[in-house]
Amino acid sequence: MFFKGSRYAKVPEQIGKDASGRTIRYKTTRFIPETPAISGHLVTNGERLDQIAWQHLRDAERFWRVCDANRALQPEDILEEAAVIRIPATED
Repeated sequence: MFFKGSRYAKVPEQIGKDASGRTIRYKTTRFIPETPAISGHLVTNGERLDQIAWQHLRDAERFWRVCDANRALQPEDILEEAAVIRIPATED
């Protein structure tokens, strides 16, 4: 259901039934894991998190790892100009 590198790939799945008895599959809540930083990045005007992820992790789609390291649910929560954001290791 989710691609291999997705932040939801390892989240447990549950199965329930609706009022008509139809089976419903869903993911449980994903809590932000402890994601230690190995460096920092000074945000400049107009930078996007996918660009920052590419620069540091060499994978723009892993922007969510930077969000996790900064305990942020949304990328825009950490993209304040002149903020220093935490950059995690390239792998979990």
